Amino acid sequence: MTAVNQVLSVRPVAQKDFEQWCAYWAQYQAFYQVELGMETTRMTWARFFDDAEPVHCAVAWDGERIYGFVNFVFHRSTWGRNDFCYLEDLYVDPSVRGQMIGKKLIEYVQGQAQEKNCDRLYWHTQETNQIAQRLYDWIAEKPGVIEYRMALDATA
Repeated sequence: MTAVNQVLSVRPVAQKDFEQWCAYWAQYQAFYQVELGMETTRMTWARFFDDAEPVHCAVAWDGERIYGFVNFVFHRSTWGRNDFCYLEDLYVDPSVRGQMIGKKLIEYVQGQAQEKNCDRLYWHTQETNQIAQRLYDWIAEKPGVIEYRMALDATA
């Protein structure tokens, strides 16, 4: 395990980061056993740089190499006066896990949500993702919500 935590900073993703982000994005999808495809990947990437989009990305890096990313979305809610912030995706390189990089990425999103005066920051994880839950249980509350999904045919 490499000790990189002291030299890491978190910053918004830049166009030059595509290859490194994309490699982690593929690993993230593999972990969750999904394949979103290059069209969705490129559309997601483009949204990070479109000021009209509420979708954002930040990366943990040491000035040369990226060690993880966080994707997050600001959205309205019927449960608050101000926007909510949904931390949608979080991934840290397995070779440096356990060095609080995930925590730094979450704290970055927390700061962004506070700057936008959001009423809530929230995220989901799989029940089987026990490693991530150790961090999440330490820094946030688990409200006991169960998520249900219904696939929609976007072409209909």
